[in-house]
Amino acid sequence: MIPSTTRRLSKSRFLSGLQCSKRLFFEVYAPELAEKADDQRQAMLDMGKEIGIAAQRRFPDGIVVEEDYRHSQAALERTAELLGDPKVPAIFEGAFQFEGTFVRVDILERVQEETWRLIEVKASARVKSVHIDDLALQTYVLQGCGILLTGSFLMHINRHYVYLGGPLDLEQLFSIQEMTDAIATRLAPLPDQVHALREVLGLSEAPDVEPGTHCHVPYSCQFWSHCTQKKPDRWIFHLPGSKEVFRRLTKRGVNTIDDIPPEFSLTGLQRRVKENVEWISPHLAQTLQSVRYPVHHLDFETFMPAIPLYPGTRPYQPLPVQWSNHIEWEDLTLRHDSYLCRVAKDPREEVAVGLLESLGSEGSICVYSEYERYVLNSLAEAVPALGRELHQVVGRLWDLLSVIQDYYFHPDFKGSFSIKSVLPALVPLLGYEDLEIQAGASASAIYHRMVCYETDWVERDRLASALQQYCARDTLGMVELRRVLWAKAMGASAT
Repeated sequence: MIPSTTRRLSKSRFLSGLQCSKRLFFEVYAPELAEKADDQRQAMLDMGKEIGIAAQRRFPDGIVVEEDYRHSQAALERTAELLGDPKVPAIFEGAFQFEGTFVRVDILERVQEETWRLIEVKASARVKSVHIDDLALQTYVLQGCGILLTGSFLMHINRHYVYLGGPLDLEQLFSIQEMTDAIATRLAPLPDQVHALREVLGLSEAPDVEPGTHCHVPYSCQFWSHCTQKKPDRWIFHLPGSKEVFRRLTKRGVNTIDDIPPEFSLTGLQRRVKENVEWISPHLAQTLQSVRYPVHHLDFETFMPAIPLYPGTRPYQPLPVQWSNHIEWEDLTLRHDSYLCRVAKDPREEVAVGLLESLGSEGSICVYSEYERYVLNSLAEAVPALGRELHQVVGRLWDLLSVIQDYYFHPDFKGSFSIKSVLPALVPLLGYEDLEIQAGASASAIYHRMVCYETDWVERDRLASALQQYCARDTLGMVELRRVLWAKAMGASAT
């Protein structure tokens, strides 16, 4: 017999089940199959807690139900006690249970003695469909418990708020939107959905659900690697472009890229992935020759705090906190310049000054995306005294990504032009597997931890070293990619 507490739904279980019943089953009965939480995911969880605490401060004298998930009955009893006390203006993390569904409510604000506003807090800067599902379930449970609601609301970050320094303006930091009408259509099917998902938790084995596009909407499932471990290397899901093509091919019974019928319409890139052979454009050499020496290879890492830390910044505004520049002269000699802000301060002027000194006034600036253009333009706006020089730098950018996309393809790219795919394919000894940090999102999360939370100076130095190694790998990688591509272009022209 499966314990009733195991078959009990929660907000997170409900949302997982709406996405995929197999995911719900694994979360409850086989959590060890999940991919290990990375720095990015942990940072998102930490950010959500930080935003939740800030949101509570908008409701002075509110009371937190402190009992955690291990003490759910005590949490239910404490919530009932607070509901009955008319002097309590708001309840945070209130616990409610109705017909096998248990929820914790971010904020329940008292309107009158026995009427309430339900407020769900989200770290997002906009309302998403999954938020409405979340709020609908809470509304369903509270109404089932006899709570009289005047409305259901979402409270989320206002990206237009500009922090001026001093105490946060919580009225401006958060937007509150009433969603009572929006959730109305979600409430009618909820009893059947809840029943169906509780039935999933009563199964003896996981439901048979094929992996597909739903595995990444609204969230990437942590069981993706487990569910796809037996898929072929050239599974059609890995075909680049719209996933509508994946759905159409799946309906036709096509499983691998090699099995796609010749008459099926594909884009140019998709055709190259299907052909699975190296392709070198006759224009590659000429394009590579367009760079001017000394060639700079530039990469930024940015930090985007949800709650702004520095005057003049907005929530989620990308702040450049690190850069790397590998400089190559015509005789192929190299010099490496770099910068990392190691303390919690607004580094933008310092970044701009050091960067302009490193870039000088001559040579192309090789980048691997349009992001560097955005960062430089943002820097020019933030540091107007250096705006003219920064805009001149923008005019020297040379995008290696677009060069590879237009003039070169290799089967080992697996259809992706990310430098994380391209570099290991063309320069196998210069991948990212040996680094602690292997993605930009993880770098941002580790930077946040280093400057805002870590107090051990030895650990801070270790994290700083990991950040510097990662950023330097990106720019050295661009140097080596240009060299390898040049050799391939010359080889192709010789034949």
